[in-house]
Amino acid sequence: MFVGGLLLGLLATGSSLATPLVTKRLLDSFGVPGATTSAVTVLVILLLVGIAVGFAQRLLLGTMAERVVLEARSSMVSRFFGATVPAVTARPAGEMLTRVTSDTVLLREASSWALVEIVNGTIAIVGVVILMATLDLPLLGTALLGIAGIGVAAGLLMPKVAAAQRDAQAAMGRLGGMLEGALRAVRTVKASRAEDREGDRIVDEARVSASFGIRSVRLEAWAWTITGSGIQLTIIAVLGVGAYRVSSGALAVSSLVAFLLYAFQLVGPVAQLTLYVAQLQRGVAAAARIREVQLMEPEPDAPATVAVLPARIEDAPSALELRGVTAGYGDERSAVHAIDLTVAARGHTALVGPSGAGKTTLFSLLLRFLEPRDGELILGGVPYAALSHRQIRQRIGYVEQATPTLPGTIAQNLRLTHPDASDDELWAALRRVRLAEKMESLPAGLDTELRDTAVSGGERQRIALARAIVRPPDILLLDEATAQVDGITEAAIHEVIRDLSARGAVVTIAHRLSTVIDADTIVVLEQGRVRAQGSHTALLTSDTLYRDLVEALRIAT
Repeated sequence: MFVGGLLLGLLATGSSLATPLVTKRLLDSFGVPGATTSAVTVLVILLLVGIAVGFAQRLLLGTMAERVVLEARSSMVSRFFGATVPAVTARPAGEMLTRVTSDTVLLREASSWALVEIVNGTIAIVGVVILMATLDLPLLGTALLGIAGIGVAAGLLMPKVAAAQRDAQAAMGRLGGMLEGALRAVRTVKASRAEDREGDRIVDEARVSASFGIRSVRLEAWAWTITGSGIQLTIIAVLGVGAYRVSSGALAVSSLVAFLLYAFQLVGPVAQLTLYVAQLQRGVAAAARIREVQLMEPEPDAPATVAVLPARIEDAPSALELRGVTAGYGDERSAVHAIDLTVAARGHTALVGPSGAGKTTLFSLLLRFLEPRDGELILGGVPYAALSHRQIRQRIGYVEQATPTLPGTIAQNLRLTHPDASDDELWAALRRVRLAEKMESLPAGLDTELRDTAVSGGERQRIALARAIVRPPDILLLDEATAQVDGITEAAIHEVIRDLSARGAVVTIAHRLSTVIDADTIVVLEQGRVRAQGSHTALLTSDTLYRDLVEALRIAT
């Protein structure tokens, strides 16, 4: 499509280059019978060809530009969801959003008209210069001096324009990240009476972006001014030299008119080169930011030979095993060290420990959001290294502590893991978490649009749990599923945990005393290591840290 647009542009350029020569022929043919009519006919044909070709080129390049934007956005979205969790969470979501939205718009401008018009403009200038040479060499020399001066000035300014554009786009990305984070925490911002402070902080970043934008505009204004005035001075010089040569008899009036028409034709291409080079530089800066997304580390590919998991994990000797596992984030020190842990195929295992003990890191390892630096993880007797990410996550359900809900209806949220689940399965899961009555009271039922403002924190938590048990997984990971619910609902959730743990493995990060007491096995973590494990009664008598944690949990309840 790009080549097609380029060829159409060349055809349009050719028709415009032919017009002055036909005009010269028209002037030279005055008094010749039939010559004037044929010249005017040719001019009309050239006009119609230019109109048709221009329409076709705009249609073709506009379509191509939209496809480029779609491809760029599709590839970035695919990379976001195919990258590792640390790679995705390393940057603010709002900053990544600007790459999918505003950066792709700049890419569209560069990929559609900028490249084609730069090529067309360059060819038009070369063509005009060649045709000028056929008319009069002294006048050509005068025109080339002016063009050379314009080119030097633009060459000095354009790199500075590009740098200002890159800085402005980077600042816009930071602005998006700050705004997204502040809006997500708008309740906290208002409760802290920090609306003005947060607003000022974000506006300050907007001012930084605007300052770079203004610098770019200022430089572009200089480029346009130099280009425009340079062209006008060149035309004046050509007119003066041409008038002298006509008066001396060295040049025909028709040749001077044709030469001036070509000189006026230089105005468009030279001005367009200035405009489209600036657009191209913005597009190149945007493409570089989009390229950074493609460089995000993807999750490892599935092994060449994928192992087969047991049909039922509960029939395996253990659900999960960690053997000497050490892991961390980036170049920072390890978050967990030499972890040896076995999770029974059936039963409830609770992870407890102070903040920073490594509980969330363990969950990230189990879900393969994070790869271990050392050691081995085993699922149902099969090493993780022999399994694909999809195989592992098909057997493990997960409920986050933040319990996010996705844009869409309640049914769409509940079907996130199993898109083919029936309505009966959805209602059964809602009944188990004691949320069916609330959903039945809604006018649209399961088709109700689910927004964070439409449900309480506890209801979001129960929806997330219902989503995880629409079809109960072999292993369920719960990051404190009872943190935001009332006592009656907490009892219902514990009933769900007891039911699931009787048929499979449930692993919880426990922050409430009731969750700890109900567990079959309690694992005490401290500074990234397993300090102790056992039953509630046994740990109360054998581990001082566990006793301190229980006392704190008791106060919390």
